Amino acid sequence: MSENQPPKKDQVYADPRAQVDAFAFDEGVADVFDDMIRRSVPGYGMTLSLLGIIAQHYAKPGTRIYDLGCSLGAGIASMGSKLDTPDITFHGIDNSQPMLDRCRPNLADVDKRHTVELHCQNIQDTPIENASIVVLNFTLQFIPKEERHELLARICQSLVPGGILVLSEKILFDDPHIQEDLTTLHHDFKRANGYSDLEISQKRSSLENVLVPETIDAHESRLAAAGFARDEIWLQCFNFASFLAFK
Repeated sequence: MSENQPPKKDQVYADPRAQVDAFAFDEGVADVFDDMIRRSVPGYGMTLSLLGIIAQHYAKPGTRIYDLGCSLGAGIASMGSKLDTPDITFHGIDNSQPMLDRCRPNLADVDKRHTVELHCQNIQDTPIENASIVVLNFTLQFIPKEERHELLARICQSLVPGGILVLSEKILFDDPHIQEDLTTLHHDFKRANGYSDLEISQKRSSLENVLVPETIDAHESRLAAAGFARDEIWLQCFNFASFLAFK
């Protein structure tokens, strides 16, 4: 989002709907996405700010950095603004053209420092190579479960020695009491950010069977099966967590 233009307020689900359609990253969502995700995902701002610090540590000269599901480019902007590493090429991938249309203007400062390429395609079809960092920020949860292993295995194979994957996701808990408690706190977080009960309910209905979260154990088992040597959770806020996975 341009520094001179405040984000538009998310009111996508503010009015009652006779039928709530499946969530999609269409024009309406793209227009308010920055406000939507910041008011909906606890810890999102910290995830972005620390992503730049992570990139400083792990980016390697002459490699590529991929943001798979780059949306409006906030992840690339955070990393690119911190990096002085030479000969870095950023690749932002998203299958929503409305998102990418709004992404490029947000990367004006990064464009002055690094090469940035944006691609409108499904991340399952994206060639990935010579990567020192791959970012999946709240993206894998939208990929069908049966396609997640193959994607992570390709990412692992694409990483140079010492490369990392940053994987941020909404998570589930095996303990039903913990699941209920953290879901309640998440909804309270949304209310504190101005969302009504109607908005929370309608958006939740729209995301059912579209955003499919998994447990921490499920993620860690899949990362190991995909070839990653180890992983660790570096940030968790309520029912959202971010992993670092190392080749």
